Parts: sequence; C-alpha cells; structure tokens
Amino acid sequence: MILRIGLVAAAVFGVGMLFTIEYPPVETIQRGFRGVGLVQNYHPDTVEAQLAANQVPEAIEPADPDSGPATEVYQNVQVLGDLTDAQFIRVMTAMTEWVSPEQGCTYCHAEGEELSSDSLYTKVVARRMLQMTRDINTNWQPHVAQTGVTCYTCHRGQPVPANIWFTDPGRPHTAGLLGNPAGQNGPAPAAGLASLPSDPLTPFLMGGGKDAGIRVNSDTALPSGNRQSIKQAEWTYSLMVNMSDSLGVNCTYCHNSRSFRDWEQSSPTRASAWHGIQMVRDLNASYLEPLQSVFPPHRLGALGDVAKVNCSTCHAGVFKPLFGVSMLKDYPELAKAGGVTGVPVDPAPAAVPEPGPAQTPGAAQPPGSGQPAQ
Repeated sequence: MILRIGLVAAAVFGVGMLFTIEYPPVETIQRGFRGVGLVQNYHPDTVEAQLAANQVPEAIEPADPDSGPATEVYQNVQVLGDLTDAQFIRVMTAMTEWVSPEQGCTYCHAEGEELSSDSLYTKVVARRMLQMTRDINTNWQPHVAQTGVTCYTCHRGQPVPANIWFTDPGRPHTAGLLGNPAGQNGPAPAAGLASLPSDPLTPFLMGGGKDAGIRVNSDTALPSGNRQSIKQAEWTYSLMVNMSDSLGVNCTYCHNSRSFRDWEQSSPTRASAWHGIQMVRDLNASYLEPLQSVFPPHRLGALGDVAKVNCSTCHAGVFKPLFGVSMLKDYPELAKAGGVTGVPVDPAPAAVPEPGPAQTPGAAQPPGSGQPAQ
C-alpha cells in the first residue's frame, strides 16, 4: 500500500514538473559586463513561437507623391490632410489590413453613408489613434527611436489589441475572516501570478500616475531618511514583474543586480524603459482616457473605465516589438507631425528626472510614503 501511494505521488509530481519546469536546452546571452550576471535566458521553442507570431505583413506599393491633395478629394480629413490623394488611400488601405481585415472599411465607415460621416465611434477612435501614432513617431524617439510604430504594432490584425488593460475592480468579497489583503495575494496575470499587488498598472501608468514614485531603493547602505516601506516595494516589484513579462526578459535586461538603483551600472535599455514609462503615461492621459465617453459600454472595463496601454500592448512578450523590424520606413506618412487639425503635443522629456512622491492610498494605489527614495 505504501509503495502504491509512493508511486502515485511520484507520478503526480512528475506530471506537475512536466508542465511547470522548463526543460532543456535554455540558451543564455550576455548583455553586459562579464561577471555581474547581465544575462538573458531564452528557450528555443519559445523564441520560435514568438518569431511566428511577430511576422510583419508585406508592405503596400508606395503611392504616387505627385497626385492631388487628399483634402481636395475627400471631406472631413482632419489628420492626414497633409497627404496626397494616393498616399491617403494607401494609408487607409493599410489600416484596414492592420486593424479590421475581416470587417473591412465598414468597421469605421457606416455602410450607406458618406465617407465623411462620423456616425460610428470606431472612426472617431481611429482618428485619435492616428494622431497618437504620429505623436509617438515624432515626439517619443527617445523610446521608439527610428523604428517607430504603426497601427499593426498593437492591433496585429484585430480591431481591439490583445494586450490592453482595465483597472482591476478587486475581489467581490473578502478573502478571509480577518485582515485586509491590501490588493494583493490574489494571483493575477498583471503581476505574473505572484503574491504581489494584483493591479500595478492603475497607480503607475494612468494619467494620474505621473507623480507616483516607482523607485524605492536608497542611495546609501545605512538609513538616510528613506521612508519607503516594504509594502511600497511590493507595488514596485509587481510593476517590474509586469514589465519583465511584457518584454519576455528578466530583471538584468535593464538592471545590474549588484546595484539595482545605480544608473551608471545599469544597461542602456533602462534609460529607454524609463522613457517608455513616461510615454505610456502620456498616451493613457492624452489619448485613451479622454475617449471615455466615446466608447460604448461593452468596450469599457468592469468599473466603466476605458481600455489603456502598457508595455505589452506593443511588445507582446518580445524585447523589441516585432523583433525590431520597422514598418515605419514603409509608411513614412505616419511619422509626420500634426496634420490639418493635428493635436498639439508636448515633446518627450530629454533627461531622467528625480522621482516624485507616491500617490495617496486608494483603490489600486500603492501605500503612501514619507520622503521618496532617489
């Protein structure tokens, strides 16, 4: 009997290990100084699957730049009015393939109505997303460089991008008889299924998160006025886990583990990531949150909030979206600033500033602090 129980236990353990532990081979790539653990781990099967999922569609033939202005042919052209007629049609055709290949043009243009009609909310949103795309390519080069983005970077042939997020409404009831779970210990995909705060995105990546301090490490080994708590560190760790999963990398992709806080010892990708955080906050605040009243109820979250972006919206589990392949070079029309009525945008910050204080406690917010760490 004991032997039978042991065999059953061993079989259960073996099956669990089979679906839990990553099997060899695991390849490592050194990304920094030798001897400090700046190494990334990749499994060939995972990389192969990611490569298959990140294929770039074939570019449409370039348009005739000498055709007449689009505004002389079409009405109500508010963003791409600086393009020629041929360029305009080419971009519209590409957008249809990138966003609504099954629905076609009628996803944004109501059937039986003039093309100038704004009766469908999808057209209003698409216009704003065009402005956002141009903003990113023009003003956020500290993060996207010359690679840039297109509609396909996020949408991948779907009307709604796969990797969007809403504010977590929290548990519908208490987790136990005593205590307050404080928004954590309920494994959530946003926190990598860890026992960390389940929604690190709302406090740090929404428009109101611009002053939320992410860094919690001190500059010195001994106490020096840093009032950040372990609870606050858990919120930061939750966000870092989310970013790690979004890019398919580990902590040492940006940080030197001997001194997580030190910028001089960190990888250059940390500076790019910092600009990415600022960019995501700006996009959520300037483009997505203002569309709250435009989206119908079925497109909103459980708390009635609009869909928002984070790192995974573009990266989709890869360290560079689409493995670094640039589609912008084939669609330079999306790299122009503004348009006929393009929205004015502020340029991206040029340098990494000191962090601000954390937000006050609340729903899906990290606990408050005294003096923030630098």
